[in-house]
This record gives sequence, structure tokens and C-alpha cells, in this order.
Amino acid sequence: MLTQDLEVVPVPAVAIFIPGVQLSRLVVSNRAKMLRNLLALRQIGQRTISTTSRMHFKNRVAEKQKLFQEEDGIPVYLKGGIVDVILYRATMILTVGGAAYAIYHLAVASFPKKQD
Repeated sequence: MLTQDLEVVPVPAVAIFIPGVQLSRLVVSNRAKMLRNLLALRQIGQRTISTTSRMHFKNRVAEKQKLFQEEDGIPVYLKGGIVDVILYRATMILTVGGAAYAIYHLAVASFPKKQD
């Protein structure tokens, strides 16, 4: 076997030169920023998982139960007031209109144009 003596050549370190700023101060500054960001992220995480609520609402579950369970001939999906009526009608219009549109396009597609 052939053996060769290999000479170890040191590789020079690459230095970043920023005029007026020492490299060690730049590294310490970046580490401090990273630490501050990490602590801020931890605080945000704790705040969002907090069990206390900022706004306190009156408990109206019993009132809503009475409203929706009473027999007055109004369907339950319309008992919420004018907003429920508007949403119901908009849903019905879109459903019927969409079905008619689909049937129209099926009819158009089933009768191809004649080529002369």
C-alpha cells in the first residue's frame, strides 16, 4: 500500500467586518434579541391559554331554552328572530336557484349543437 504524508493546513476563520462594530458585541446583541423574542413568545402562549375571560357575559341559557322549547307553531329554525328568517330565505333561494342552474346546464349539455 502506498502511504502519503498529509500535511494539515489550518483554515483561516472567516471574520465579518462591520465598520465601528465589534464582532463579540454583535453576537451578544443577537443572543439578547433572540432571548427577548423567546420570552415574549412564551408570554403570548400563556395569555392565550389563560382560563380567565376578559369579558363577562350574562348567562342567558335558561332564557334561550324557554324560547326554543315553547310550543307556538313557529319552526325552531325561525325562532331566533329576523336574522334566522333572512338566513333561511337566502339558503332556500340559493338552493332552488342552484338546482335550476344545474338542471339547465345538464339539459344544454345533453343536446349538443348540430354541425353544418
